[in-house]
Amino acid sequence: MNTLPPVLDACCGSRMFWFDKKDQRALFVDQRREVCSETSVQGTREIVVNPDIIADFRKLPFDDATFTLVVFDPPHTFSGPNGRTAAKYGSLDMDWKNNIAAGFRECFRVLCPLGTLIFKWNEHRVKLSTVLSLTDQRPLFGTKCGMTSKTHWIVFHKA
Repeated sequence: MNTLPPVLDACCGSRMFWFDKKDQRALFVDQRREVCSETSVQGTREIVVNPDIIADFRKLPFDDATFTLVVFDPPHTFSGPNGRTAAKYGSLDMDWKNNIAAGFRECFRVLCPLGTLIFKWNEHRVKLSTVLSLTDQRPLFGTKCGMTSKTHWIVFHKA
């Protein structure tokens, strides 16, 4: 019998915030697989998007109530499909509100009762309050971080 790990990262990208990018407790999902380069004053580094499963966060290929913890860090900017930012974080399109709402529904669908959803959002283009209005679930708590305090980590608990 093949059992899934208890944690789902529904749009993992390059797994930037993971301490262990190969953590066996998590299943890493993204809709793309690619390698690109990023150049900065520190030099050039590879950005590797290599999910365990290629899937769209709006239609996850898992049964209801499969995971005890779900991480939802969707794209947060309108960078176009070919920009460096899109390669690193993904990109929102014109239907972004429906896409994010569908992502919330799917993440809560695959989350077990009494499970936890961690949502990450950067207010680079869209306010957190606008995004939170796309789900009927109420967050428990959250915090701002980053140099401009525009990145938010929000915790939901499924009853």
